[in-house]
Amino acid sequence: MGPVTGVRSSLVRRLTSRSARATWQLGRRLGAALQPGDVVALVGDLGAGKTQLVRGACAGAGVDEGDVSSPTFAIVQTYRGRLPFHHADLYRLADLDELYATGFMDLVGGDGALVVEWADKVSGWAPAERLEIRLEEVAGHLDSRRIALTGTGSRHAALAEVLAANTGARPGRRRVPRRVPEKKP
Repeated sequence: MGPVTGVRSSLVRRLTSRSARATWQLGRRLGAALQPGDVVALVGDLGAGKTQLVRGACAGAGVDEGDVSSPTFAIVQTYRGRLPFHHADLYRLADLDELYATGFMDLVGGDGALVVEWADKVSGWAPAERLEIRLEEVAGHLDSRRIALTGTGSRHAALAEVLAANTGARPGRRRVPRRVPEKKP
């Protein structure tokens, strides 16, 4: 029997951000670590902190703060920093055909890093190897966010690991299923 091929490594790390500033700082660490070809998919409800994370990532990538705006209507904005930083927002798109029409697919795996807000709005666009960052509000704590970093592929798994290390955010609890004792007849 030969070796198993086509298997991609995947790594999940969970954090809790206690403030908008901490979410921005996580983004800054992301921006500093991005390399050409990296793809980051951001997922979360309105107000979850996606834009705050992107603004920090732009700062970390050396993009001038005054250049950063939301691409909601333009779909994609490209900023110049230490590498091209492509910021996309898929909120207003209905399907993959609309996305193809924007020229977006030419950016995937290209010369810069691609960071996509509302990545889950259009299925079928994302490459298998990517970093997904899922943000969700913590009930009862307005400024806190649970953040799940899922790196698929060796490069993006390493990126998730780097972001999870020494973030200043509190690591999330791992839920370990309890072993249920078997009932004897």
